[in-house]
Amino acid sequence: MLTLSLEPTDDRANPLFKDASSCAKWLAQLQLTNMQLAHSQLLTQVNELNRYPMLGLERLKTLEQLRETIGYVQDHYSGKLASKPLPLNESELMVLFAVVQLWHALVSGYQRCLQDYMADDRKLAKHAALLCQRCLLYSGLEIFEHLRVGYEFDAKLWQQLHGLYAFAEERDLHTVEVPDPLNSEHPRSSCQGVYARILLACHARPAELSRSQLHLLDAWLTQWSGTVTIARSYNPGTAEALPLALDMSSAHGLWAVKLIQPGGNVRYLAMSQLGKLLREKITLLQQGKTPQQAGLGSQGNSRDCIDFLKFLHQCWCEEHSRFGERPPITLDAQLCSGIEDIYAHLAGKQFNPFGRGININRKEREQIAIYGRVLQGDPDLNEQKFRLENWHLENGSILGARLTRKDTIGERLSYNQLVAVRPDNAETFTLGATAWTRVTCAGQLQIGVRFLPGAAEAISICASGINAASMEKHVPALLLKAVPALKMPPSLIIPRSWFQRGRVIEIVHPGSGPQLAKMGLSVERGTDFERVSFTLL
Repeated sequence: MLTLSLEPTDDRANPLFKDASSCAKWLAQLQLTNMQLAHSQLLTQVNELNRYPMLGLERLKTLEQLRETIGYVQDHYSGKLASKPLPLNESELMVLFAVVQLWHALVSGYQRCLQDYMADDRKLAKHAALLCQRCLLYSGLEIFEHLRVGYEFDAKLWQQLHGLYAFAEERDLHTVEVPDPLNSEHPRSSCQGVYARILLACHARPAELSRSQLHLLDAWLTQWSGTVTIARSYNPGTAEALPLALDMSSAHGLWAVKLIQPGGNVRYLAMSQLGKLLREKITLLQQGKTPQQAGLGSQGNSRDCIDFLKFLHQCWCEEHSRFGERPPITLDAQLCSGIEDIYAHLAGKQFNPFGRGININRKEREQIAIYGRVLQGDPDLNEQKFRLENWHLENGSILGARLTRKDTIGERLSYNQLVAVRPDNAETFTLGATAWTRVTCAGQLQIGVRFLPGAAEAISICASGINAASMEKHVPALLLKAVPALKMPPSLIIPRSWFQRGRVIEIVHPGSGPQLAKMGLSVERGTDFERVSFTLL
């Protein structure tokens, strides 16, 4: 039996609208030029409405009036958090909490209507499927808001979601399609479709996706979720792809079917039809169709869509193991970010843009190696310039690793940002870039790092020739040495936007004279670095 944890209504509640008609009038005068103010007013009034005692059908009509405006304001207000490095600062966290609270307030409103239906309100009987669909829809949007920003959501949201779907299934409402006029392309949906969409989105490794990919994923799943069925059993011998499974009594989402023990609370998502659809879309794009012609919308180009579709097929339809599978190890590690700080740790000294070396003695070098900074001595070698953070390296391979910061405070990191990692069992730093970032419920930053090929060396570079005057005399850079086993030539890590193909530069190694080199191709570009090929002259 579904349990709804709702506060009792209060006769003292006094919302500015008390039925659908007065709600429409209030919305008509709501100013949307200041999104923060509009958001605050909506949150206050929806919470007050939830406390106000009213007939279930009138409450439902009022909530339906609010949906469009709330969706518009939520979309624009949450845009403040787009592409922000993690963890969010205090003002950004306030925006996230406010957005999640408004979705939760909407869920609570529909749950109050559902509660009236469960108490045999006959006027709500014909709206039962719609009430379940709306509760699932906005519970899912609570989850999606966390996914977009990169914050882990409370496991209670899984329990809320599973409980709502189990109730819809018990009442045989889960496959009933109900109107959803806010979605012009797909104006009808069911509880099963909404539930499958949320489950599959969370199983698509969302921490590894950009905000634009998450938006595309949401749009595609809205279109495709009707191809997925959810059943109590499956026949392992007949499906092209194994189903995904979930235990509705748990606080988790989908698992590979082999990891779930059969039981009365277990459900199976049949993936064969969706897998076939993904392969058909890939084939259409490979044959020269545009994403729009392939029914994928107008966002993105064909190459990016093909890569993303293959990624989704791998997440949902394939049993696979990664090359260089990461063993379950736990090591302490030190990490720093940014070219200048990484330079300092590799060179054992602060970067000097004028090329004059800052000499440090053996004792100071040992202090840098152990503590990440000089404990005493030259004030220029300060703690800020030699900051090292303590992390747990939880698994790793030659290709990458996952790390969790020990503290809840530290540098903010974003996708594809340059970092250097040194596990306790290693003497040197390994250079890498963040593949994904997220913040756990405990407030700790967690990142995936893909390692860059080649041992790293601190160098400085400067422009040479007629363009030299327009550039800084020296900038910190890093040299990635050749990897003969992989037939990979050496490359340079330089500050972002410093690259110009064919530019002649001087490369200065510590303790040696300059070498002339010419930049070749930009191999990859991160948020704060660029990796480029070069040839010595």
